[in-house]
Amino acid sequence: MLIRPLRATDIPAVAALLRELAREYIVHESPPEGASTFLAENDEMGVRGFLSRGHVYHVAVIDGEVAGFVAVRDRSHLFHLFVGKRWHRRGVARALWEAARDAALDAGGDGAFTVNSSNFAVPVYEAFGFVRVGPTQCAKGLYFNPMRLAATEDA
Repeated sequence: MLIRPLRATDIPAVAALLRELAREYIVHESPPEGASTFLAENDEMGVRGFLSRGHVYHVAVIDGEVAGFVAVRDRSHLFHLFVGKRWHRRGVARALWEAARDAALDAGGDGAFTVNSSNFAVPVYEAFGFVRVGPTQCAKGLYFNPMRLAATEDA
């Protein structure tokens, strides 16, 4: 597995993976308008927009294929973390998270992070050390769980 910064040529694969996984793990709980909004905001143009606003993306490449990706906003908010289903439970999410965390720290982040987790991903983020900081919430028709990882001396 190779973890590297996202390249422009990765964007179609990233957007396709995001849409596929979002349908199964995120928007299936949302009303149709919430699902439509999320999918429209997270297509290829959306990913390009996130990049232009400074979100830092990394991809995991396995056998020449984008197996997953991660994005961090403002060196402190885990914005996207998606891993293709066939790569689940193989350490890909953790490797992506560690690469993103390290890049945020190298860029001046203090090691504290937030994430708005889907219901499906809560156990993954808990395994990374995140804790829930509030009840499940809904914004723009999407349900999420606010979580936080405190800065640590060894981060």
